[in-house]
Amino acid sequence: MPIDLKNLTIRKAHEALVKGDYSAVDLAKEYLEQIKKTEKDIHAYLEVFDDVIDQAKVADQILKSGKATLLTGIPIAVKDNILIKGRVATSASKILENYKATYDATVIEKLKNEGVVFLGRTNMDEFAMGGSTENSAYGPTKNPFDLERVPGGSSGGSAAAVASNEALVALGSDTGGSIRQPASFCGIVGLKPTYGAVSRYGVMAMGSSLDQIGTFGKTADDAEILFNAIRGNDKMDSTTLPDKKSEENFSVKKLKIGVPRDFLNIGGIDADVVKNFNESLEKLKKLGHEIIDIKLPNLKYSLAVYYVIVPAEVSSNMARFDGMRYGKRVSGANGIEDYFLSRQAGLGREVKRRIILGTYVLSSGYYDAYYNKANIVREIIKEDYKVAFKDVDIIATPTAPNVAFKIGEKVDDPLQMYLEDIFTVPINLAGVPGISVPSGVKKIGEKDLPIGIQFVADHGREDKLFAISKDFLGEK
Repeated sequence: MPIDLKNLTIRKAHEALVKGDYSAVDLAKEYLEQIKKTEKDIHAYLEVFDDVIDQAKVADQILKSGKATLLTGIPIAVKDNILIKGRVATSASKILENYKATYDATVIEKLKNEGVVFLGRTNMDEFAMGGSTENSAYGPTKNPFDLERVPGGSSGGSAAAVASNEALVALGSDTGGSIRQPASFCGIVGLKPTYGAVSRYGVMAMGSSLDQIGTFGKTADDAEILFNAIRGNDKMDSTTLPDKKSEENFSVKKLKIGVPRDFLNIGGIDADVVKNFNESLEKLKKLGHEIIDIKLPNLKYSLAVYYVIVPAEVSSNMARFDGMRYGKRVSGANGIEDYFLSRQAGLGREVKRRIILGTYVLSSGYYDAYYNKANIVREIIKEDYKVAFKDVDIIATPTAPNVAFKIGEKVDDPLQMYLEDIFTVPINLAGVPGISVPSGVKKIGEKDLPIGIQFVADHGREDKLFAISKDFLGEK
């Protein structure tokens, strides 16, 4: 029987697999066929794995044994900065070309235990630095809704794979919006969990105090199922939180939703995005939720704080990529020259820009003036959220100030590119969870370009995010 990939969810696929309507091999073949059809236009993947059918055969054995979980046999795409043992993992950088992972990331180990089928590794901005997937050393990914536009970034490949039915769900990483913004641009659901909810062991670090692995799906339920499979404390990552579920009950039909109106008046936001956001608030009111105006007075400093802290952490994390032990190596007259030539040839423009910025703000004489000040303001921003969540359950903003922009449009203007993160970076600075869900479209010519709304909750309250998202999207 033909499989309707467009409307397929994890639960629908699981039910069909258990009933025997089709096998995991049939499902995998359907996705491989779809990849063959659309991948030449989208370029969501850097590599489609050669053993997909073999993985599916193993999943079929688990299904026959009666020990299947919801995720057994489910085809998943994985961002190229997450290690899968024995697989190439490049973080979309030339400096790691042909590097093979020697171990599994914790999230991969957990998914292997569920019996998932890994389809391949997805394209991304090099070392997760960017908001458009144009910074990949292997060429840009294109938006499935308009091939002339970006899918967002840095997890643009994962978002585009799900949006174009080249994967049922996908993993991404989010340091300042790298899951939520591409989810918004590609019209799907993207979750950035609480910092520490998901282990980062086996994930190439960019900004260690902000990075978080998260999930993409066409539905909030799919994003939740995948999140529940990868979450949890990990002895290999000391920043992971203890395993405990929230005991506080709440009414799904009557949530208090805070709207930081002052922050929404910063300018530079597309008029259609603002209109759609206001319509979305009206929809939430009709669903029975209470809309409350709130103040987050220090959020306006978020972008400045973020672009001091992140380059500083990038500068430190990128020092390990020296061409000496693994990855690309260019030989020079001596060891120092090897180091410089390897990094010069192996790293892209945006990565170099952030290393230079980060080294500057960490240098003697500037550490206190920039880095320490940024960390002080970060704590003030965290406090703003803490105060706000005493009065509201959820905070709502647009996910991004604009719809997907054209490929090449902002590549030479880093400041304009950084402004795309205005609504997403504060959430990473505070360490709270956020989710982007589709809220409408903006028509440009004959193209309908997706718009997303972002919901934010207090630490550990992903349950509230999924509840409001399902209610908003009409999921049962």
